[in-house]
Amino acid sequence: MVRTTLTVWGLESLTADATLVITELVANAVDHSRLPSIRVIVSRPSANAVRVGVVDRSRTVPTLRADSDGDRLRGRGLVLVDALTQEWGTELYRWGKQVWAELREDEA
Repeated sequence: MVRTTLTVWGLESLTADATLVITELVANAVDHSRLPSIRVIVSRPSANAVRVGVVDRSRTVPTLRADSDGDRLRGRGLVLVDALTQEWGTELYRWGKQVWAELREDEA
């Protein structure tokens, strides 16, 4: 869905990073919310930017791990999200949350 949307919007240069970011956000939602459904959102806040998000019914806010245990195979998803995006965050709702991340093309 993200790949197709970025192609339609002419933002193909963001595809590799955006698909990795949404994969990490979905994996986190599946691993941590343990609920039967999530929703993926793709929006375009400006002509050269995309915002991807995952909505779930958990109100637990994700945190970026500061430890640097390079041998650990799990727990580095938000480190990747933080490295690949201009910004990311969490919006809390009465019934759950959305974790989102924004990527931008370099302006010419």
